[in-house]
Amino acid sequence: MDTFDAIPETALRWHRDGDGAALATVIETWGSAPRRVGAQLAISGQGTIEGSVSGGCVEGAVIVEALEALETGEARELEFGVSDDDAFAVGLACGGTIRVLVEPVGSVLPEPMLADLVAARAARKPAAYVVDLDKGKRRLDFTGHETRFRMDRSGFEDDSRTFVAIHNPPLRLIVVGAVHIAQALVPMARIAGYDPVIVDPREAFGSAARFPGERILHDWPDEAVAQLGLDARTALVLLTHDPKLDDPALEAALRSGVFYIGALGSTRTHAKRVERLAQAGFTADEIAQIHGPIGLDIGAAGPAEIAVSILAEMTRVLRKGA
Repeated sequence: MDTFDAIPETALRWHRDGDGAALATVIETWGSAPRRVGAQLAISGQGTIEGSVSGGCVEGAVIVEALEALETGEARELEFGVSDDDAFAVGLACGGTIRVLVEPVGSVLPEPMLADLVAARAARKPAAYVVDLDKGKRRLDFTGHETRFRMDRSGFEDDSRTFVAIHNPPLRLIVVGAVHIAQALVPMARIAGYDPVIVDPREAFGSAARFPGERILHDWPDEAVAQLGLDARTALVLLTHDPKLDDPALEAALRSGVFYIGALGSTRTHAKRVERLAQAGFTADEIAQIHGPIGLDIGAAGPAEIAVSILAEMTRVLRKGA
């Protein structure tokens, strides 16, 4: 599972501390490559590393190349074949090939640009780091790559020499209503790469005993979502059946750009919800963002299966659009 890393942040810190730093990025793969395109490894001038570009097969060679690149101050494009034996050792069925771009910070990747990227990540602002490999030009884009942002997909543009590295905020799930379905959904979502938050002003429901180790807010939902913030990497799931709890959070989400809104309830319950929102001034297109009844229709019975259907629908919307 790819989680939100601190690799650019680490590289910037090493560079500013005077140790020197380079970033190695997977820019292309063929076959059964261990890491996806966009995966990164930070290498300090002292040989310290964070992250990975493979399952351990080629890191040693990348480190050597990165240390040499730091000395010469030039970028390097590397290509490695992962043998079947090496692939098997890291849990893959067969080998593959990966291309890696090594960029020393300062001489190739400008420190101010890396600092801007780190600041965007801290602010949960999607950023695209764009490299023209032929001309050696680099820039940060915050718009213009909507499909890549939505699908969280780094890769080459059509000209095959312009690489776009997508830096999205981590996925986040806000669950309003600490009910049985939430007890099943939250751990499933965490496994799938989400950072979940449970919101329920009823402390008997939203207790540490029922949700061990999870972040729980006992605020009213509208106050909680205002505190947390809503963005294109956030999913909102409403499970209380109580309009007093669901509707304020729902109204905040409909104009926020969250990628998924799901609300528990029957078709009849959802029809009443639509009527209330229309009376509150929301348009039909805005209301149509709500997935209600929530989840894919898989004939789910019981809280765990309903949670599976919700997570499946969230995944479909995230990867394929609404």
